[in-house]
Amino acid sequence: MFEYAPAPESRAIVNFQKSYGHFIGGKFTKPANTFQTISPATEEVLAEISEGSAKDVDQAVKAARSAYEKTWSKISGSERGKYLYRIARIIQERSRELAVAETLNNGKPIKETRDVDLPLVASWFFYYAGWADKLDYAGLGPNPKAHGVAAQIIPWNFPLMMLAWKIAPALAAGNTVVLKPAETTSLTALLFAEICQQAELPEGVVNIVTGHGATGAALVGHPDVNKVAFTGSTDVGRLIAKQVAGTNKKVTLELGGKAANIVFDDAPLDQAIEGIINGIFFNQGHVCCAGSRLLVQESIQDELLKKLKKRMETLRLGDPLDKNTDIGAINSKAQLDKISKLVKQGQKEGGEVWAPNCPIPKNGFWYAPTIITGVSPTNTVAREEIFGPVLSVMTFRTPAEAVAKANNTPFGLSAGIWTEKGSRILKLADQLNAGVIWANTFNQFDPTSPFGGFKESGYGREGGRHGLLAYLKAGN
Repeated sequence: MFEYAPAPESRAIVNFQKSYGHFIGGKFTKPANTFQTISPATEEVLAEISEGSAKDVDQAVKAARSAYEKTWSKISGSERGKYLYRIARIIQERSRELAVAETLNNGKPIKETRDVDLPLVASWFFYYAGWADKLDYAGLGPNPKAHGVAAQIIPWNFPLMMLAWKIAPALAAGNTVVLKPAETTSLTALLFAEICQQAELPEGVVNIVTGHGATGAALVGHPDVNKVAFTGSTDVGRLIAKQVAGTNKKVTLELGGKAANIVFDDAPLDQAIEGIINGIFFNQGHVCCAGSRLLVQESIQDELLKKLKKRMETLRLGDPLDKNTDIGAINSKAQLDKISKLVKQGQKEGGEVWAPNCPIPKNGFWYAPTIITGVSPTNTVAREEIFGPVLSVMTFRTPAEAVAKANNTPFGLSAGIWTEKGSRILKLADQLNAGVIWANTFNQFDPTSPFGGFKESGYGREGGRHGLLAYLKAGN
């Protein structure tokens, strides 16, 4: 049997600074009150990051307000578009460097950052660059207006991609930005700050303040912020919703999910297996729209599970910088502990846990790709977001039962349907309480297509014209 030889990507292309300050008013501040950011695959320290205080947040918001009033709101949409095009091209030029940096700081495989994340990041900026001079056609009537200063908080699972989802439409609409990246994955946001300088973006249009939860809370609560955009956990989303209640701030929240991947007996089975693998093991399951609940028609369960286990045995877990790696490192020790705790709870409640025999590296944070069978809809692993490479398997007999089980969740972000019948796809899509539904595929993203959920998965949309509307208001 052939084995894959090691094929590591060189990390020499990335040069992190020893320590980073915040990026405010077009310049980096002096590092202060720093904490370490590490590689989750090796636990080595990559750099030191500054802890943002309320004073830092205030300075960033003031810089954003000044840039909005004096510069960004004064220039034409076509001029704003030119800056976004320039940023997109620089991202493409530096894509190899950014992919390595993302993999080092996040733990995801290089083939994902290189082939998925970075192309999408560039395409988001290209897409919204095209919108910048066409805002009259966005759907709000002639001469729509920006909100002003946008506070944006992004998670650690797709650091650079979530940055693009937030910043690109905000700038195209004419807003200025203060962004707080996740505390464990701030490095690519700080490299993006360098790109803003390289693109000669006017000072203060984009500001980046790093830190933990208190920094984000100070940003959301700042009285001179007009718009809040958050992607992250449902618990934090609730806190933000309470914090902005009673204010005039506009809010979009993209929160957790517990997506159902529904496979019918007439589905193209080999294709469905690949969709299941991609749906739950892409990015180690660190995906809010991950297909973490597999609903398989009872008559094909045995055949599907046999094929799924065989395919899982071919997945390669290890060095994220190796181009052959399929499963990278879990982002943090805290997240690894959460995954382990929930899987043990699933076993305690009667679930049968299976994972392929794959060696676990000595250093770093790792979890083998895992499936849990014998799961009922009331089990913890079918209700709570694990946010790891763990698939809960349930069965159904009829389409009505599949819909009932799929909708039996407090979340409503995404779903997948696998069948050869187009009519069945359309009927189920109309019945499922999910903002994004994939047909005979999973985890497909495009900047022209809106993304978002219902219920505890949040409200508002990102991507497409809908994502632009979140940063605009009707003109006078």
